[in-house]
Amino acid sequence: MKGSSLAKALDDRIGGASFMKKAMRKVFPDHWTYLLGEIALYSFVVVLLTGVYLTFFFKPAMHEVVYNGAYVPLRGVRMSEAYASTLEISFEVRGGLLMRQMHHWATLVFLAAIVAHLLRNFFTGAFRKPRDLNWLIGVLLFVLVMFNGLFGYSLPDDLLSGAGLRILHGVTLSVPLVGTYLAAFLFGGEFPGDDIIARLYSIHVLLIPGLLLLLIPLHAVVLTWRQTHTQFRAKGLSDRVVRGAPFFPAFLAKTTVYFLWVLGVVALLATVFQVNPVWLYGPYVPSTVSAGSQPDWYMGFLEGALRIMPPWEFTVFGSTVTMSVLIPALGAPGLLFTALAVYPFAERWITRDHAIHHLLDRPRDVPNRVGIGIAGVVYYGVLWMAGGNDLIASTFHISLNATTWIFRVAVVVGPVLGFIAARRIALGLQARDRHTAAHGVETGVIVRGPEGGFTEVERPVTEEETAVLVPPAPPALPPAPDGGVPAPVGRRIRDAAQRSWTR
Repeated sequence: MKGSSLAKALDDRIGGASFMKKAMRKVFPDHWTYLLGEIALYSFVVVLLTGVYLTFFFKPAMHEVVYNGAYVPLRGVRMSEAYASTLEISFEVRGGLLMRQMHHWATLVFLAAIVAHLLRNFFTGAFRKPRDLNWLIGVLLFVLVMFNGLFGYSLPDDLLSGAGLRILHGVTLSVPLVGTYLAAFLFGGEFPGDDIIARLYSIHVLLIPGLLLLLIPLHAVVLTWRQTHTQFRAKGLSDRVVRGAPFFPAFLAKTTVYFLWVLGVVALLATVFQVNPVWLYGPYVPSTVSAGSQPDWYMGFLEGALRIMPPWEFTVFGSTVTMSVLIPALGAPGLLFTALAVYPFAERWITRDHAIHHLLDRPRDVPNRVGIGIAGVVYYGVLWMAGGNDLIASTFHISLNATTWIFRVAVVVGPVLGFIAARRIALGLQARDRHTAAHGVETGVIVRGPEGGFTEVERPVTEEETAVLVPPAPPALPPAPDGGVPAPVGRRIRDAAQRSWTR
């Protein structure tokens, strides 16, 4: 009785009972692809918990100390206090190495889940109205997490992370007019400066996590909860009808178990597979670069863009503009993330589809979208592979110059070929679906006719199968203007784009 009285008193003052009652009954359809976003969410929770533990022991300072800790090979070596504290966490703090590795692995899984979740939403059209705002938030989250990962693995101040900071310094310097001032401010003077670790630490543990704690609940809970859950086409479903299990108790039980699975997998990875063994690299020395240096996978495409870019530069009003750094460091990610951000609005402009959608597309039903998506994947993948051109050249005994030119050609030609191939495959799958809907489903039963020929028995498609095989009709073109007056050029271009989109 006291508990119910307390609940009523709180509801009278802050409200929320009606929202909670509705939230408990929210329906969640059952499909494995919906779990990709949950992997990202739960990985973020692991990142936060392990990160809080690490902040108790990490010292974000660059002044030099002489190491005299438990790792014997580096005793007597001068190093930054940041690197020394990282060694202390790894070898002297109880559970420190496990927490470090869980933090790193959770970040890798977090970003991988974001990419997989983003691709699922793209290919199924989950970004369409009313989820276009949520799509933009998701793209922003991808950018923030990627750069926070970069700043995080730069904190130990080891030789590998120092090479990444050297690249960051060069990219900052390449910004026209203000690059030198930005670099001096960020690094606290000439490279490597005295302040970069402390400043990256503040950004890594305060600024970006604060933004993530604001945006992730907005993206994953608030906006999602106020909208009908997306679902794949099936008989009896529509944009107004949802089939699934309620949040409480079915979904809550499943998602709790799923969190435990994510936690267990991250802990297993951290226990069995070594990641970022900074003690093997040694402290950062500006004059030294270790062979075969590679960033974490999500930064590989930036590394590849820098490696394959020709050495272009020119001088304007006495200032050198280094395009060989500026284009790959700012242009390559700018092209990728800008395309992701504007795509929902570009597709809406082409298709004139302003309706609210809660039913997802099968990728084959929108072949141009599939082609564009695969072109983006190929673009990213080629740049990612180019980030290891030195390892490819040494492993397969190919000239480094040859591998560089192969990737230069592939980053231009590959997306085009990917678009053509993916679109043709989607059109082929569409044709097969139309044939199945018209002629029936192959049963695998072969019979011999009176004339001696063999044919396969086909059964008629069911209503459930028809609902999946036959996509809804695309939006119709607007009527032509009366009086024989030709439409404006802009409308004719848009009409042609819409016709080509629906083919």
